Amino acid sequence: MVDRFRLTYLKSTGLERSDFDESFSAHDAEKMIPLASASSEYNVPGACSSEAILKQAKADLQHPDAQVRLCAIKYYLEKSFPAIPMSLLQEILSDEDPEIRVQALRSLIKFRNPIICSLLKKHLKDSDPDVRIAALRGIFQQQEKIELNILVQLLSDQSSWVRRKVATLIGWTQVEGSLPILMELSRDQDSMVRRAALFSLATLYPDESESRLMEAMTDSDPVVRKCAKVILEKIADKPLEGKTVSFARRG
Repeated sequence: MVDRFRLTYLKSTGLERSDFDESFSAHDAEKMIPLASASSEYNVPGACSSEAILKQAKADLQHPDAQVRLCAIKYYLEKSFPAIPMSLLQEILSDEDPEIRVQALRSLIKFRNPIICSLLKKHLKDSDPDVRIAALRGIFQQQEKIELNILVQLLSDQSSWVRRKVATLIGWTQVEGSLPILMELSRDQDSMVRRAALFSLATLYPDESESRLMEAMTDSDPVVRKCAKVILEKIADKPLEGKTVSFARRG
């Protein structure tokens, strides 16, 4: 068993045998075998039949170690979608560990397939904010035209990080018709959300947002006040024609 593991591990990582500790025990090897299978058997063309790989993936996705399940997603889902059975895909996206759900969405985002958008929209209502952010990023990457009602539903998201990401992504991708959404976010209870919204407002709607920026000069948060001042100065320095203010990307 130990020799089999060492051979698999060396082939999958390219490490020299000298990198191994000679005191490596059989117990340690047995604990790592599922991880090795997840990173090698899925990755070697022709190494196993599709049925055997699917069987191994199902087993790894049930493994109690989250790292094994992560490897199964990276080396099976990314190589098998859209041929992956829908039942297995639903199982992956319903994993109890939010990190697994995040990785599953990130892997799926790499594919251009109509089914992906519906899955991303569904996970905008996930219980974990990191999963919701991953789904939101995926929607922005997948769709050329963002549905405004998707963004509206996130205005009341309980996580300020999600609301902040909405404000930031709108500015990065220049979503048309987003002025009312950004205006509302610029009055969010969280100062970091307000700040992100003000930057996006200035980028997309410098003229329409000038009065809101003036109002933000008296914001309760000193950082927001400073940002509003800097933005207004940049707008004032821009030529009248084609006035579009650009700012460095913000998280």
